[in-house]
Amino acid sequence: MKFSIRYQVMLPLLALMLGLVGASSWSAWASGQHARRQIEKQIDRIADTIRTLRIPPDAHLPVMKEISGAEFLLCDAERRPLRDDDGNLIGTLATAPDDLPLPSDAPTQHFDKPVSIGNNSYLCGGMPLTHGARRGSILYIFYPESLWRDTAWQALQPALLVGVIGSLVSIVLSVLIAQGLTGRIEDMERRTRLIAEGDFSPMPLPDRNDELRDLAQSINEMAHRLAEFQETIRQTERLRLLGQVSGGLAHQLRNGVAGARLAVQVHAQDCPAPHEGEALDVALRQLQLVEMHLKRFLDLGKAMELQLQPCDLTKILRDTIDLVGPQCRHAHIDLRIVAPPDAVNVQSDPAQLGQVFLNVITNAIEAAGPNGWVEVRWGFDERGAPGASAAGGVAYIEVRDSGPGPSPDIAERLFEPFVTGKREGVGLGLAVARQVAEAHHGSIRFTRQSGATCFRIELPILV
Repeated sequence: MKFSIRYQVMLPLLALMLGLVGASSWSAWASGQHARRQIEKQIDRIADTIRTLRIPPDAHLPVMKEISGAEFLLCDAERRPLRDDDGNLIGTLATAPDDLPLPSDAPTQHFDKPVSIGNNSYLCGGMPLTHGARRGSILYIFYPESLWRDTAWQALQPALLVGVIGSLVSIVLSVLIAQGLTGRIEDMERRTRLIAEGDFSPMPLPDRNDELRDLAQSINEMAHRLAEFQETIRQTERLRLLGQVSGGLAHQLRNGVAGARLAVQVHAQDCPAPHEGEALDVALRQLQLVEMHLKRFLDLGKAMELQLQPCDLTKILRDTIDLVGPQCRHAHIDLRIVAPPDAVNVQSDPAQLGQVFLNVITNAIEAAGPNGWVEVRWGFDERGAPGASAAGGVAYIEVRDSGPGPSPDIAERLFEPFVTGKREGVGLGLAVARQVAEAHHGSIRFTRQSGATCFRIELPILV
């Protein structure tokens, strides 16, 4: 059975309200009883005064009425009203009641029996007089019941007001708090349903900084993570489907390229010609590069197996620059080389690094365009870089170009597979470069510096 939070919040407050009402009612009843006892004590003091006086009470009963607000009547021992010589009742009443209670010998009055005189009701008590000229007679005291009710109401009114106002405030607060909490929780429930339906947009955070705001922030963080996971799943699925479709095609192309390279090698052996040697050598190297690219495409996403050995970065970079030299001359691109005077040795797979350097430099040449410039520099950096595992420093390779750089919409995802700003690009070159660099415990990143694009590769040095 569902137990709504609204009722979970309201029930304790309602219980508190009932307790407040009960406490207020008891306090009001106690206040009324206290007011009655105070009146009785006041009458007791008057009665005690009258009892102890040695003079007849006839003269001072009107004064006692003014002081206490009570009425007085003097009766004989048989409870018959006494009259003066003029036939008037001795006391302050104009009319005697038909029935009077028995007098009490106790020193205190409790007014247990009400008495009606005309349209008025009185709390009545009688006491025998033991002194003075009226000894043996009975003095009855009548206290107006309306006056007692007024006094009692004045005594219990504050407690009742506190109880009623407190109850109303408790009800209003409980309703408002319950409505506020349930409303905010229902907003979060609707938001989580939207997340379940695939809407990962963040919900506005409430103004009040409390636990529900923290929960809403956690829901937003969860939605952000789910959006990232969904994008990762989509990308993974896209890669998987593309790999299934293109894997077979790449395998066939690789076989064809291998056959073409073998045919060129056989032709170079069978028909040696001095003027064709350089052209055939370039053709063989280009076919070898195409074969290597296809192999990397087939291996993309798989665990990389490196053939590590001591290597000189200068030799690998020189061989790569020789490959792209004709392309730069044809496009009138100024290819600048800044090489260190000493060898920079690293523990690496030279074939893999050569492909990384070729990818990055080729991208720079295409970005610079005709009449642009590309600068390749490398060396040793003692400062190191975050994430580098070498002791004492790193080897760096920087490739700068005069091109406009990647567009802002793809800059943050530039090293992801199939992300490219080229119209005819595939988007695998930089993804392969990052995979190879990280496999060597290095890194690759790009920046824009003084209007130029700079790709920086850092690798652990050989120590």
